[in-house]
Amino acid sequence: MPLRPIIILPDQRLRQPSAPIVTFDATLKALADDMFETMYEAPGIGLAAVQVGVMQRLVTIDTARKEDQPAPLALINPEIIWFSENKSVYEEGCLSIPDYYEEVERPDSVRVRYQDIHGATQEILAEGLLATCVQHEIDHLNGKLFIDYISKLKRDRVVKKFAKAAKRDSDSCSADEHA
Repeated sequence: MPLRPIIILPDQRLRQPSAPIVTFDATLKALADDMFETMYEAPGIGLAAVQVGVMQRLVTIDTARKEDQPAPLALINPEIIWFSENKSVYEEGCLSIPDYYEEVERPDSVRVRYQDIHGATQEILAEGLLATCVQHEIDHLNGKLFIDYISKLKRDRVVKKFAKAAKRDSDSCSADEHA
């Protein structure tokens, strides 16, 4: 199970909707396994396939605390079918926007319909941190990022910072190639 590189803002794939998964096979299982390993190593509590450059509707989540038993959850083709009117605020971060955190308000519970790794349809009621994580990851599948929920000024600032860092990295790669 190899670790997969996580794509970073401003990579445009993060803004593209992901395609539904129709084939439930060993390749899908291997992708999910790779994503769990990558997510745990990062470390993170959620990862969408788009974040490892795979434009398919798969997310991996594990909100268990370090001292608790792992509780891995793979959601394939997830969709929110109900959300509460009550809201909660969590400080969110993203593996594709490293070292940047902001408070985001979202519904505090959601009901999600998804398929498991074998293609069977399931439903869960997610509350608290799990609800926030599920919404954050499903947003990724729709080309949306948590920074879309913050003020335009803050969002523009973080996008500019990551664009500048990407340009700097690309310039240093180009210089290395010419050396």
